[in-house]
Amino acid sequence: MEIFSTAVLIFVAAILIAAVAANVRIVPQGNVYVIERLGTYLCTWGAGLHVKLPFVDRIANNVSVKEQVVDFVPQSVITKDNVTMQIDTVVFFQVTDAKMLTYGVESPLAAIENLTATTLRNIIGSMELDHTLTSRDYINSTITETLDKATDKWGIKVNRVEVKNIVPPKEIMAAMERQMKAEREKRESILLAEGEKQSKILIAEGEKESAILRADAVKEQKIREAAGEAEAVRVVQQAVADGIRMLNEAAPTKEIIALKSLEAFGRAADGRATKIIIPSEIQGIAALAYSLKELMRDDASVKRETAEK
Repeated sequence: MEIFSTAVLIFVAAILIAAVAANVRIVPQGNVYVIERLGTYLCTWGAGLHVKLPFVDRIANNVSVKEQVVDFVPQSVITKDNVTMQIDTVVFFQVTDAKMLTYGVESPLAAIENLTATTLRNIIGSMELDHTLTSRDYINSTITETLDKATDKWGIKVNRVEVKNIVPPKEIMAAMERQMKAEREKRESILLAEGEKQSKILIAEGEKESAILRADAVKEQKIREAAGEAEAVRVVQQAVADGIRMLNEAAPTKEIIALKSLEAFGRAADGRATKIIIPSEIQGIAALAYSLKELMRDDASVKRETAEK
C-alpha cells in the first residue's frame, strides 16, 4: 500500500512538474508574445522568462519587432502617356505594436503588398514616361508617406520604400537607346565644333598678335632710322655751323675766301662736270694764281740753265 501511495505521489509530482515546465516561456530578444486569457487579450510579453496559467492562458501571436525587408513581385503599371511598364519595390517596415498587429489586420504582408501596388499605380498614372524614369526619389517618398499613414492602425511603421527596377517595354527601351545614341553623337559633334572654333580663334589671335608685333617692329625700325638720320643731319649742320662760327672768329680776308671758293669749285667739278660757271672774283684769283705759277716755272728754268753753264 505504501508502495502504491509513493508511486501515486511520484506520478502527481511528475504531472505538476510537466505542467509547470509546459507553461514556462522564455521570450528571446527582438520578439514579443501576445497573451490571451480565456480568448481575450491579456498582455504582451517582452524578452525574458514568463509563466502562464495552464488551460487558461495561451500565446496568441509571436511577433518580431526587428526591422523587416520584403521584396514584392513586379507590378504592371500604366503611365499618363499610356506606356505599360513593370516596377518592383522593396519595403522596409517594423512592428511597433504587437497587439494592434495581431488584432488589426489578418495578413499584414499581403495588406502591405496590395497597398503598395495601388499607391504605385496612382503615382505612375499621373506621370509621363520620361518623368517616371527620372523621379525615383519622388516615387519612393510618396509611397513611404502613404504606406506609413495607412499602416499606423496596424501597429506597423514603414521606414522607407525603394523602387528597385523600372522596366519599360522592349520597343520603348530600343527607342530610348537610339535617342541616347543620338544625344551622345550630338554632344560629340558640338564638342568637336567648339574645339575647332576655339582652335581657329586661337590661331587668328596668334596671327593678329604676330602681325601687331611685326608692325610694331617695322614702326620701331623706321622711328630709329628717322632718329638716326635726323641726328646725322643735326651733326652735319652743327659741324657746318661750327665751321662758319670758326671762320667768323678767324676773320678771313677776301683773298682767302676766294681761294677756298676755288678749292670748293674744284672739288665740285672733280672731272665729272661739263660746264662750270665761275664768278668773276674767282676768275681774277685764278688768273693771279696762274701767273704766279708761270713765274715760278720760269724762275726754275733760269736756275736750271745757270747750273748747266
